Amino acid sequence: MGTTIQKITTNLWFDNEAEEAATFYTSIFKNSSIGRITRYGKERHANGDTAEGAVMTVEFVLESQPFVALNGGPRYKFTEAISFIVNCETQEELDYYWEKLSEGGDEKAQVCGWLKDKYGVSWQVVPATLNEMISDEYPQKSERVMKALLQTRTKIDMETLKQAYEG
Repeated sequence: MGTTIQKITTNLWFDNEAEEAATFYTSIFKNSSIGRITRYGKERHANGDTAEGAVMTVEFVLESQPFVALNGGPRYKFTEAISFIVNCETQEELDYYWEKLSEGGDEKAQVCGWLKDKYGVSWQVVPATLNEMISDEYPQKSERVMKALLQTRTKIDMETLKQAYEG
């Protein structure tokens, strides 16, 4: 029992796609891995239809961030109230994450750099400099960036935001 436990770990509740989702996410992000997988035993989930031996939880890591994916049944769904931000250094990197995470996702939920993946999880794929630009000490710069950002229909174009920032 001498295992070190992460102080805060994100838990994602899936119907029954925990292992599939963990595999999907770890295939996209570098420095990622799947860890321990636990299975339901005789004392199964309260919904009563979870088979003994079915995957209960999958521990995984994305870029040093620990996650647990739980197969908890259809009771809860993801909403945009929680999202994961992917900070990108280049347009190529932004395009990569956008393409991979949006594959099979809800196209109607793509706006201003936000997307919803095929599991319903919301992501913000943004330039790493975005917070710096929208909090610039010169309000006219940050206002131009916000205006350009809010006009973005789907994926962010970093050059457009840079031009807005520079005026």
